[in-house]
Amino acid sequence: MRFEYSQSLKLGQNLKLAPRMIQSMEILQMSLADLQERIEQELENNPTLELAENEVEPGARSEVDTSQPSNPAEPLNIGQDDKAEFSRLDEFEEEHPDAADNAIEDPRPRERDLEYRPTSTGDAEGDAKMEAMAALPARSAPLVDQLQDQWALSDADEAFKPLGEMLISYIDDDGYLRTPLQTIADRATEMLLPPMATGQPPVRGIPSTAHLEHVLQAVQLFLDPPGIAARTPKECLLLQLDALAEEDAPGRDGIPAELIDQARRVVADHLDDLMKNRLPLIAEKTGLTLDQIKQTLMLLKKLSLAPGRRLVTDAPSTIIPDAIVEWDPDGDRYICFLNDSRLPNLRVNLEYAMLSKDKSMERKDREFIKTNLGNAQWLIDAVHQRKHTLLKVLQSVVVHQREYFDVGPQALKPLPMTQVAEELGIHVATVSRAVAEKYIQTPRGAVPLRKLFSGGIPTAVEAGDSGEAGGESMAWDAIKEALREVIDGEDKAKPLSDDALVLELKKRGIDIARRTVAKYRDQLGIPTARMRKTF
Repeated sequence: MRFEYSQSLKLGQNLKLAPRMIQSMEILQMSLADLQERIEQELENNPTLELAENEVEPGARSEVDTSQPSNPAEPLNIGQDDKAEFSRLDEFEEEHPDAADNAIEDPRPRERDLEYRPTSTGDAEGDAKMEAMAALPARSAPLVDQLQDQWALSDADEAFKPLGEMLISYIDDDGYLRTPLQTIADRATEMLLPPMATGQPPVRGIPSTAHLEHVLQAVQLFLDPPGIAARTPKECLLLQLDALAEEDAPGRDGIPAELIDQARRVVADHLDDLMKNRLPLIAEKTGLTLDQIKQTLMLLKKLSLAPGRRLVTDAPSTIIPDAIVEWDPDGDRYICFLNDSRLPNLRVNLEYAMLSKDKSMERKDREFIKTNLGNAQWLIDAVHQRKHTLLKVLQSVVVHQREYFDVGPQALKPLPMTQVAEELGIHVATVSRAVAEKYIQTPRGAVPLRKLFSGGIPTAVEAGDSGEAGGESMAWDAIKEALREVIDGEDKAKPLSDDALVLELKKRGIDIARRTVAKYRDQLGIPTARMRKTF
């Protein structure tokens, strides 16, 4: 074998993000709650950063005039000073549009409830916050822990207790035991028998599938609510019907036993037809009338297909709007302002700034102070740039989506981010980060800012006998809203098929394909025509 050493020159380009550039992009992308947490961490870790007393009057707010110009397509009047605010980050975006996407992890989408409070501060607001926090329900214990506690206190045979605990550990958040009993038995065998013991006689205590079946029946009997530890939706419903059949069952409320038996027969033998809304076919097979089947269906709707969710209550998560849009009737305009009263005013500590120039200090101490002073000033600048960028983007959005605030979602217009970026003279990636994870409080509720950016299609409106067509563009969300209106107004005894929905939308000037209608219907959570039909 021969080893050699050699030297070679290679010319190439490598992209490296400065930590401060990453910080600026991160802060621009943060929601208000995340930014508050970030500032608190910096205040704890950086001794040169401190809180400053409010230098503005209580209740003052950062706002912009969003009165609509005579020509909405006309670019907004962005001055040189405004563009200078964008230049530091935006020049980097133009050269490397994908760099920050690779450096910053996109925040995960979360569904939250709105928590909106006025921008004024004071003791009364603090007391209200404390009362609201005290009124929140405590987070419940995990489902498996609750079920294990129930099982420990049950009257089940003591010989069943260990295996019951093992079965309960496999129950998922919906309350189902989806792991096959054979798999559970095999895993228990692997834990009890060493690998080299295969061929040896069975060891006492190793469960069989039949043994686990008996234990599972006991678990299903003793655990509450009924339906827990079911393996299929059918078994879940049958367990609840069996529990409801008891005379002293909670929720019985005078339900006749005949109806419960009837529901049990339908679920056991015709659940597939029931899920597909084939009520006449069930009537033909069972000899029941449609009225009887409807009564059965109403009873089944009182049951739960996820009984485990009844025991687990997630603590309500909250969002805080980053900006607020209000109607100004005197000026016939919408005014938007940042909800930044929650953010503390930051400043650099003057004493540390003076110490950084003290030649008598040791060099390492001065370097430590200078580094922290630089980090503090960069954070202050990044927060200011976030505020300014977000205000300008809001101004453009509110001007273009004026009809959305006036009318509602059905008036939403297509608004690409590239259009806003061109008007502001910044890169589209900057706009994307400015609207990421941002919510705004509007007269029509709290909405994600990104929702106001959407693509769309031109609508066609018939214009007399000439056959010429004309119209405005409509956003995808507006098309979904139109689809919902058509379905809400249909005859439920004869619901419209997807092909019929295409024709109804075309009458409104919306020409989309059948597969698009089906996709939007699924996204809206609207079932097929068969499932919407009432008998």
